[in-house]
Amino acid sequence: MLEKLTTEKRNKSTMNLDEMSIREVLESMNKEDQTVPAAVSQQLGNIEKAVEFVTTSFKFGGRLIYLGAGTSGRIGVLDAVECPPTFGSDPEMVQGLIAGGMKAFTKAVEGAEDNESMGVKDLEAISLTNRDTVIGIAASGRTPYVIGALKYAKAQGAKTVSISCNEGSEISKYAEVAIEVVTGPEVLTGSTRLKAGTAQKLVLNMISTASMIGIGKVYKNLMVDVQSTNKKLVERSKRIIMEAADVSYERAEETYIKAKHNVKAAILMILLDCSYETAIEKLGTSKGFIGKALI
Repeated sequence: MLEKLTTEKRNKSTMNLDEMSIREVLESMNKEDQTVPAAVSQQLGNIEKAVEFVTTSFKFGGRLIYLGAGTSGRIGVLDAVECPPTFGSDPEMVQGLIAGGMKAFTKAVEGAEDNESMGVKDLEAISLTNRDTVIGIAASGRTPYVIGALKYAKAQGAKTVSISCNEGSEISKYAEVAIEVVTGPEVLTGSTRLKAGTAQKLVLNMISTASMIGIGKVYKNLMVDVQSTNKKLVERSKRIIMEAADVSYERAEETYIKAKHNVKAAILMILLDCSYETAIEKLGTSKGFIGKALI
């Protein structure tokens, strides 16, 4: 089966990779990487459908569950763990599952990806519901762990999405929306942590960001639900208030403190010249959307 996968084929442009100079290797990799965004653009329609699934899940109290093995699993976990600090989301809201468990994030667990039942068990362990959206990720498009999980998710009534880097992937058969980003042969034959991994990261960036925008986590192009968990993010919060409300640093800092470090509330307090309590009430009525709270 592997010989039929484009991700496993040899790249004719790098047949003498081991004889290239460092600069030639870098130029070859850079040239190949430039083809990835174009491949992603061919799947924007399916990515849009995936975002609609996830946004609906969020609005009804459901979750986004990424699931994969190896590089694919690690990319899912990476996107998931970045959501709470960026969007102020509950850690349970976006989750990443990887074949072999979290220990597999730093050390490969051999054979874990070959077991369909492990994908099922991992979804059972988080009590998957029909409000959730499960996104199975596999560059090859044939990982049993992902296939087992998608089958189970569909049986539970959850929305299902697959992301692969081969056309006509096996996992596509088990998903309502199949995203197939065909990135072609890798510079280093079969090393799907390269172009395929880059493509997967780009797609997950789109899905999580667009979905968070869809539930009011963004105002204009500002991450207004950012969590101020360190000095850098405290300063970022103040500057977001400055930009959104067009005020001085001093005014932003003062209001940020009055708003109990709630960036959204601080912005409304300035723009509507209202109290913290009123700002919170308006955010509740508008379901977190600053733009709607201003109307």
